[in-house]
Amino acid sequence: MSLSVKRFLLLFAFVFASIPTLAAIETHEFKNDVDRQRYQSFIEEMRCPKCQNQNLAGSDSPISADLRRKIYEMIEAGKSDKEIVDFMVERYGDFILYRPRVTPVTYALWGAPIGLLIVGSVVLIFMLRRRRQLGATKTNSALSDEEQRRLADLLKSVETNNDKEERRS
Repeated sequence: MSLSVKRFLLLFAFVFASIPTLAAIETHEFKNDVDRQRYQSFIEEMRCPKCQNQNLAGSDSPISADLRRKIYEMIEAGKSDKEIVDFMVERYGDFILYRPRVTPVTYALWGAPIGLLIVGSVVLIFMLRRRRQLGATKTNSALSDEEQRRLADLLKSVETNNDKEERRS
């Protein structure tokens, strides 16, 4: 390879190696550590509307950057936690919260595990009781003396028929 080709390849490698450094890094200056903690808590507890399974802190989507900026502005403006959450929920719905609030709409979400546990327990109890009752019925249905005698006679007749057939062959 010629020297000019090597230089071109080296320049090409440096250009592509430096592309990640062009990514924007968000830095927010807070008045105190409490506001910084509130900000961190919000961006970790709220879901990215576009990414769906990432929080705002871990998402690189433009909407996440906008939401992080909006949360920062609201904290700097002195908004309470409830006001910030209410704003986000009003705009994006309960979906934005990783832990949705308990409301009439979310009763099924919160109550389903308990309801399924209760229904499963009731079904299990009924099945066990029925099995016990069937087992008790089988043990109580022992043969009477007359039935045992008839059974013994039938077994003897089958054995004698088998013995006769063996002698013939």
